[in-house]
Amino acid sequence: MKTVLTIAGTDPTGGAGAQADLKTFMAHKVYGMSIITSLVAQNTLGVKDIMDVTPYFLEEQFQCVFEDIYPDAVKIGMVSQPELIHKIVEQLKKYQAKNIVVDPVMVSTSGSRLLADSALEALKSELIPLSCIITPNIPETEVLVNHTIQSKEDMIQAAKEIQQWYQGAILIKGGHFEKRADDLLVINNEVYWLECEHIDNPNTHGTGCTLSSAIASNLALGYDLKTSVEKAKKYITGALKANLNLGHGSGPLNHCWNL
Repeated sequence: MKTVLTIAGTDPTGGAGAQADLKTFMAHKVYGMSIITSLVAQNTLGVKDIMDVTPYFLEEQFQCVFEDIYPDAVKIGMVSQPELIHKIVEQLKKYQAKNIVVDPVMVSTSGSRLLADSALEALKSELIPLSCIITPNIPETEVLVNHTIQSKEDMIQAAKEIQQWYQGAILIKGGHFEKRADDLLVINNEVYWLECEHIDNPNTHGTGCTLSSAIASNLALGYDLKTSVEKAKKYITGALKANLNLGHGSGPLNHCWNL
């Protein structure tokens, strides 16, 4: 059985973070494992509080996973502090982790800031370069390139700017646009559009976590990068179309719609 590791924060309501990642792994029939970066008190309405683990405890978790059940792919989500990013980078290099997917989580669906300003440079210069693909949404891409994005042309331009300091594949998610949900995928300077109509569903809590975990699952299963992204796009589309309706805010997805 293929194995996938998530390195992320938590969500006690199960819609985002490591809990959503583990559900996604199960839906793809891979064995899921988790290293927790932060305990996050959140629900569909927003984030109440964040308690980061220490770098030492983070390293202990790495040792437990990599020296026992080595992952075929790694998904990295919320890492709020530069000290934790430094430790993750150190450990990924130490254990020669492969098939690394970075979802540069900066702001939650509810609008709460999840990344300290001091961590942004470490994210860009240390962690992202270790990955084979990054999966920012429009607001996250705007932070990475430091300007607004209002069109498909802007998305392509942003990808070109990111390519100046990053050699891996780039998936810019277009779900924040009102009429379409077209994602831009750039692999080795080849541009692909993953087109999809905008799904009329306000419950989008954890979509970014879920998509990146689906990509990591497909990579672990042996699919190439483009196929892994295409299959993940179909999975997240189905999870949204399932129209699960839980909570009083932006609710979670049905991660098991395909089972």
